[in-house]
Amino acid sequence: MSDAVKNSLPENPIKLWTGEYYNEGISGHGGLLDKLNEECGVFGVFGHADAASVTFYGLHALQHRGQESAGICTTDSNNFNYHRGMGLAKEVFTSETLAPLVGNSGIGHVRYSTAGESKLQNAQPLVFKYREGDLAIATNGNLDNALLIKRNLEKMGSIFQTTSDTEVLAHLIARSTHDDIVDAVKDALKQVIGGYAFVILTKEKMIAALDPNGLRPLVMGRLGDAYLFASETCAFDAVGGTYLRDLNPGELIVLDRNGIHEDRFTEGGKRAVCAMEYIYFARPDSDIDTVNIHAARKRMGKKLAMEAFMDADLVTGVPDSSISAAIGFAEQTGIPYELGLIKNRYTGRTFIQPSQELREQGVKMKLSAVRKVVEGKRVIMIDDSIVRGTTSLRIVNLLREAGATEVHVRITSPPFMNPCYYGINTPDRKELIAAQHSVEEIRKAINADSLHFLTKEGLVEAIGEGAHGTNSGYCMGCFTNEYPTEIVDESKLGCGCD
Repeated sequence: MSDAVKNSLPENPIKLWTGEYYNEGISGHGGLLDKLNEECGVFGVFGHADAASVTFYGLHALQHRGQESAGICTTDSNNFNYHRGMGLAKEVFTSETLAPLVGNSGIGHVRYSTAGESKLQNAQPLVFKYREGDLAIATNGNLDNALLIKRNLEKMGSIFQTTSDTEVLAHLIARSTHDDIVDAVKDALKQVIGGYAFVILTKEKMIAALDPNGLRPLVMGRLGDAYLFASETCAFDAVGGTYLRDLNPGELIVLDRNGIHEDRFTEGGKRAVCAMEYIYFARPDSDIDTVNIHAARKRMGKKLAMEAFMDADLVTGVPDSSISAAIGFAEQTGIPYELGLIKNRYTGRTFIQPSQELREQGVKMKLSAVRKVVEGKRVIMIDDSIVRGTTSLRIVNLLREAGATEVHVRITSPPFMNPCYYGINTPDRKELIAAQHSVEEIRKAINADSLHFLTKEGLVEAIGEGAHGTNSGYCMGCFTNEYPTEIVDESKLGCGCD
C-alpha cells in the first residue's frame, strides 16, 4: 500500500488494513477469503449410456460452487463404480479415471467444505453398504441438527467414518424400519432440519429430494431419453440437456426402470430460495425458479442507481459476480461502464500468505486496476457484498493507487449481519463488519468516498420482477436474522455447506 493511500485512511479504520484484524481468529483467511465461499454442486443422470462423461461435464459447469474435491459414482445395475479426489474436476478426472466408471446412471459432486473437514474421506458422493445394498449420496446444503442426531446415533452404536453431516442421512436410512429404499429415505428426511438438495443412487434407482422450504436450488432436465438433476441449469447447457423444471419444496422424485415417480416426503412450506444465489453464487447463465441470474443482477444494479445515484465518470464491477449489476447501474444512470478491474484467473484457488506484506501483494495478484481507465476519474465500484471488509478496503485502495480521484462503493445486497445455517460458509457475527458497525463506519473502514447497500425492498423487487407463479420467496436470514426454519442451538452447529 502506498504512503499516499495509507495516509488517506481515517484515524480509526476498524483495524482492517493493519495486521491486527488477522490476529483475532481469522489469520488463516489472509483477508483474501473475505467473500462468502461457494456452496456445493450436485449432478445426476439416469438412463444415459455414458453417465460418467455426462456427469463430468456437468460438474465442470458447476465448478464455481466448490473447488476442494470432486467425485462421481456410477452404476450399471449390477455394480457401483466410483472415484473421488481432492481438487478441481479436471484435476480429479482424466480419461484413465473416467474409463472404469461404467454405467448408465450416475451422480457427481463438487465440494466446498465448512461443516466437515477438507480431506478425501469427506469427498462426495459418499458411498455405503447396508442391508438393502449399495447406496451413494451427494448433497448441497447443511443439516442444522446433524450434530445432535449424530450424538444420539453414536449412543445407539453407530460408528461414523467421516465428519460430513451427509453421513448422518445414510445412518438414518440404514436404521429405518422400512426395507423399501424410498420409504427409508422419506423416513430419514423427516428427521433432519436445514436447507439441502440430495441426489441418492442405488443400483436400480435414483432419488432426488429438496428441503421443505426449497432453500437450496435443484433443477430437473432431460438429455434425450435420460433424466438430469443439477444444482444449476448451466450444467444442462454444458451437456446439451434441456431444463424441465425446478423441484418443489419437500418434493422427492424417484427414477427407476418403470419411469419417473413424483412424490413428497413432507408438505412443502413457504418457498424461501437463498437470496445469495441470485446475488453471488449462481452463474449468470443459470436460471433459478425461472429467474435468469444475469437479468436479476442487472436489475439489482438499476435499483442501486435509483436508490443511491452518484455522479461519476465511470462504473466498474468487481469481477465476476458484480459485472452484471455494474452494467445495470451504468444503463440506468447513463454513466459509462468500463473494465476498471481485471481478474487474474491463474493464481490458484487459495492464497494464504504468512505475512501482512505478502497478503497485501496477494490481492494484486488476484485483481488488478486498469490505470489508463481509472486514472483521474471518479469511479463507482459495484460489488455484491461486504463480509469482513478487508477485501473491499484493498480493492478501493487498488483503484486509488491506480489514480482514481474518488471511489464510491455500491453493494447489491443489504448489509450482511447474520450467519447462514443452510449451506453458506459465513463467519461468526463478531467477524461480520455490518453486525458491528454502522454504514458510515464501514465507509470509513474501506476508505470509500461514499457507500450504499441495496435495500431489502430493492433486492426483492429486482429478483421478483423476473419470477413467475406464486411460489417465489427468498431466505434473507443473513440480512434480517429471520430464518424460515427452526435454528438449533447455535453452539452445537457447524455452519456451512457439506
